[in-house]
Amino acid sequence: MAVDADVAVVGLGTMGSMTAWQLACAGADVLGFEQFGIGHDRSAAGGESRIFRTAYQEGPEYVPLLREAHRLWRELEVESGSRLLTATGGLTIGAEGTEAMANVLASIERFGLPAEVLDAAAMAWRYPQHRLADGEMAVLDHTAGVLRPEFAVIAAVTRAVSLGARVHRGTAVTAIEPFDDHVVVVAGERRFTVRQVVVAGGPWTARLVPALADAVHVRRIVMTWFATTDPARYGPERFPVFIRQSGERHVFGIPTFDGGSVKVALVAEDPVADPDALDRDVRPSALSAISSLVEDCLPELHPYPHRVSVHMDGYTADGHPLVGAVPGVPNVVVLGGFSGHGFKMAPAIGRVAADLVLRGEGSVGFLDPGRHARI
Repeated sequence: MAVDADVAVVGLGTMGSMTAWQLACAGADVLGFEQFGIGHDRSAAGGESRIFRTAYQEGPEYVPLLREAHRLWRELEVESGSRLLTATGGLTIGAEGTEAMANVLASIERFGLPAEVLDAAAMAWRYPQHRLADGEMAVLDHTAGVLRPEFAVIAAVTRAVSLGARVHRGTAVTAIEPFDDHVVVVAGERRFTVRQVVVAGGPWTARLVPALADAVHVRRIVMTWFATTDPARYGPERFPVFIRQSGERHVFGIPTFDGGSVKVALVAEDPVADPDALDRDVRPSALSAISSLVEDCLPELHPYPHRVSVHMDGYTADGHPLVGAVPGVPNVVVLGGFSGHGFKMAPAIGRVAADLVLRGEGSVGFLDPGRHARI
């Protein structure tokens, strides 16, 4: 049987770009498909900045992946000549005794991560930009920093192409047809035959792999930027990235890199019925919650955002992604449902996918898609 490539990677955004890079590094013959341009802002990789952290509130089981991702981010910087990860340190702020803070502390203790626990007095002295509520504490993760998502995707795909990968830009995949010894990828009017496929379709995952139709749901993410009149206090040297859970409000923030805009956004997701029809309009009433939080917790910032952008991602019911083979779908590896916290680990996930495809090993047990697949 004649094949067009060893592996097809469907979707060259966050996870697909890194997978194509890792596969090409390993010498695989790779075809990549991206329905938009490389480094586009139509899905989860837009918004100019993402947080990297290792003291992980989602669970200490992620720490080995995050450590590997950190190593690979630096490797991609060397290979591409691009600066992708800026170390700033990172604060996790929350009430003492919550599950999120317990997970952060467990990550530090189990893996010996370089970090500090800061009480309210220490925070007031070192990071007075933040106003803590009674009973809140912070953990400073010294490994944390800021990633440049669009540039990272471009760097990974460019490197994959330099190693021999062939990329089809502006080419939407409309069907994936798995067989026992090959997979047919339908893109436009063409049919491509490959030995294996990695589906990294982001919000389109459920459409591309129907067995996951009940497992991955698309949500809308609104990012917001706030002005400061004192940029020096909010630059990367003095204002670490942060995530914070204050009551029911879950927020993240990133220092200014343009001399005045501080990114602070709620982790609040609205359902999206059709990823091809994302509503990018943000009404003033939708910004009241984030404005109120900024006024309460970051009082030196102007309380109304001067800039907004809208993105989307695939979410699972348990908030953990799907990484691996799907039961009943031969020769297909899925990377999906990263639930808004996947970008930081993308290079390590790309390495896992490459190992699964090329050697049949390297799975991450707690992320097995089988736990949600409709068989």
